[in-house]
Amino acid sequence: MILERKSYMDFKQIAKDFRSERGVPEEPAIAELEQLNELFALAQAGANEIGTKLENLDSEFQVKHDHNPIHHIEERIKSVQSLMKKLDKKGLDRRVENIEDNISDVAGLRVVTNYLDDIYLVEKILVNQSDVTLLKRKDYVKNPKPSGYRSLHLVVSVPVFQASGSQDVKVEIQIRTVGMDMWASLEHKLRYKTDINQELVDQYGSNLQEYSDELEEIETKMQKIYQHLNEDGEIKRS
Repeated sequence: MILERKSYMDFKQIAKDFRSERGVPEEPAIAELEQLNELFALAQAGANEIGTKLENLDSEFQVKHDHNPIHHIEERIKSVQSLMKKLDKKGLDRRVENIEDNISDVAGLRVVTNYLDDIYLVEKILVNQSDVTLLKRKDYVKNPKPSGYRSLHLVVSVPVFQASGSQDVKVEIQIRTVGMDMWASLEHKLRYKTDINQELVDQYGSNLQEYSDELEEIETKMQKIYQHLNEDGEIKRS
């Protein structure tokens, strides 16, 4: 399993982007910039906490059950530009407190699993942790979006310990299989790459919707093969 982490936070760049994206006459106060930097630092720490938990749980599962449910993990922190667009969409002023109060995915992890059942296994072993609180859950695996998009979305909170004390930090987690991740990557490129001909977007969008169903059928069959091989191995060892 590979956990892809950001190596550092460029707080000078964050402050520069915030000034540029504000779209209001007055300059943000020093206190507000400090508040923004603290928000990003906490988001990074929260993502690291969840990432480390998942690494440890995956390793434990390997030792006890000879199976790694997690293929790899990607960690990301939303950019200032993305956060400002999200505030605009919600009709909110571009203020740091509005980010803190209304946006729950500043910190995010994408957990890519090997098999379908691993999606719910990862969810179970994570939310069963005593210091992880489940805040929101959307299951696009069992209830795909009209486009064919499939993934399990969770928002959790986890305590981050600092010199001044502990703070609960929200982290969004997307859990999907390798196949779902490949599909989502292609669909994202199709939908959001602005120089693609609209006719191709419509054509391939329809194709991808069909491929999503085919992919789910294939992954279900592969899951059954894996389960059968695993059961056969258990019988031989007993």
